[in-house]
Amino acid sequence: MENQYITLEQWRTLVAVVDSGGYAQAADILHKSQSSVTYAVQKIEALLGVKAFEIQGRRAMLTPTGQFLYRRARTLLEESNALERAARRLSAGWEAEIRIAAEIIFPSWLMLQCLQQFGEESPHTRIELIESVLGGTAEALLEGRVDLAIANSVPPGFLGAPLMRVRFIPVASPRHPLHQLGRELTAEDLQKHRHLVVRESGVRRDAKVIIDAAQRWTVSQSATSIEAAKLGYGFAWFPEEKIRDELRAGSLKPLPVRDGGERFTELYMIVADPDSAGPGTRRLAEIIRDAIPGACQKVAQEAFQPPPGA
Repeated sequence: MENQYITLEQWRTLVAVVDSGGYAQAADILHKSQSSVTYAVQKIEALLGVKAFEIQGRRAMLTPTGQFLYRRARTLLEESNALERAARRLSAGWEAEIRIAAEIIFPSWLMLQCLQQFGEESPHTRIELIESVLGGTAEALLEGRVDLAIANSVPPGFLGAPLMRVRFIPVASPRHPLHQLGRELTAEDLQKHRHLVVRESGVRRDAKVIIDAAQRWTVSQSATSIEAAKLGYGFAWFPEEKIRDELRAGSLKPLPVRDGGERFTELYMIVADPDSAGPGTRRLAEIIRDAIPGACQKVAQEAFQPPPGA
């Protein structure tokens, strides 16, 4: 027994049984027979001389010892996966693929420019861009689905560097009834009209809306929300950069909210695993960071340009 060790595959089986809710479900996920799944768990118990599960009714429940083993096994598997990813990157030079999650409030034109510059330097590296909303960005990081993220907050366990500040302004179509009041608007004025909101992209959705309006449309894409606002179906807070063309064309107009209506959000650059980040991931992060000052200056200059016909 002293020379026998528990394999990663056996630990992976134990975690799968817990996460999936049973031996049969774990067998389906792992593409194994139920008997082999049961044997792997029993092997762990036998080698350690403990009981990981106990039968309660018709279900197998974790014992306190089993809960401890489950938590440590998850950590072990995560570290093993991180080690394998790092080894593959080191052996292959620049990564074959880089996955990045970016809040939809990050300027899309700027992201595309950065990806184009990176593509010129590393044309064979594939890019997967996840355009996420609030909790969806943190979720992608926590689940290990991305190498790089641009988020409005830094999840526990990660380090992030301040990247840029995004300004939100309340707007509506010039034809919207709120613009016809001819005065500064209060929260009570806004609550009487439809508020357009973009849904979080994460599974856990707990975003707080700015105005608790009686009418609300929640959509999945910012482009849908912008189009609805242009058509006069409601009002919304949008990142100023996202609607710069609509503002200049006059299809959207800032609402004169009393005491200002603007909101600000900080964005952070987060490298998911700095220790194992490949040269491509580090270079892409550098390109994005270097592009921010010039982009902010460009937006500021355009803000002083009068709309057509002014």
